This record gives sequence, C-alpha cells and structure tokens, in this order.
Amino acid sequence: MTTRTLYLVACAAVPVRRVDVGIRAAQAAGWDVCLILTPSAYRWATEDAEGEIERLGKLTGHPVRYQYKLPSQEDVLPPPDAVLVVPLTANTLNKWAAGISDTLALGLITEGIGLGLPMVAVAHWSEGQGRHPAVGRSVETLRGAGVRVFLPDGGNGGCPWQAAVDALPGGGRAG
Repeated sequence: MTTRTLYLVACAAVPVRRVDVGIRAAQAAGWDVCLILTPSAYRWATEDAEGEIERLGKLTGHPVRYQYKLPSQEDVLPPPDAVLVVPLTANTLNKWAAGISDTLALGLITEGIGLGLPMVAVAHWSEGQGRHPAVGRSVETLRGAGVRVFLPDGGNGGCPWQAAVDALPGGGRAG
C-alpha cells in the first residue's frame, strides 16, 4: 500500500478540541496526516492543555503548522495528496471562496483548488451564520470548484470525523 499525505486543516470551532479523533480516523484509513490550524484554532488548542500542540505533533509525526514559514525556511511537511477541512467556520469558508490567503491554512486550501487536489470540508457554524447570504454563495463557489462541502446538521457540537474521512478519495482508504 502506498502512503498518501492528507492535510487536515482545522478552524476554531468546537470540534477542533477533538481533532485527535479526526487524525486517528484518517490514520486508520492509511493516511499520513499533517495538521494545519488556523491562528485562532491554534490559540484554542494551546489555551486549555499545556503541551497539546506537541502531543498532536507526536500523534501525526509532523510539526503542527499554523503560520507561514519564512522564504529561507525549509518546508517541513510533505506535499498533500488530499485536503480535509474540519471544522470549517463561516469566516474561513467566505475567505476561501473569495481566494483570500491571509493565513497558512487559507493559503493551503486556496492553493489546493488551483492544484486540483481532492478536497472535503465539513462546516460547523451557528444557524444564524448559516443564514447569512454570503455563506450560501461561498458554499456554491467552492462546490463549483470541486470541493465537497458538507453543511452543519444542527447537532450538538459533535463532528462526523469518520464520515469526513470516508468522503475522501477511495472512501478514505489510501493506496
């Protein structure tokens, strides 16, 4: 079996507090997982648990990235074969659809569209945010670009991590 690399991009929403569940699900499906956090998600991860970023880095075997590297610095992550954006916030959705790349996470996912990478996103936002007119337009823009976008189900803050991994090419099975 050939190992493929998955970039798991996580935004600051409740499911990011259990991103380890998504990492393990992707690893069980044969993916080499690299975790990229938005700056706000990074703050969430470091607020409650000292050493959380290091723990997540050990779990993936890669440094957790959340900001752009300097031009003189070497890339520390292998290139992705697919991208999973979970949880996707309304803020990141709208910036992504507009092509804004003012953070590492946004830069990677906007570039992913241009590179034709398989991309899956699972949205997580409030009912009120979901009703904003920009959200529907942004979802349609991303879907038109080939991104599989799954919308919130109005649940209790949980996340369908396994379903998100299963939506990747090959049903989540690398190889």
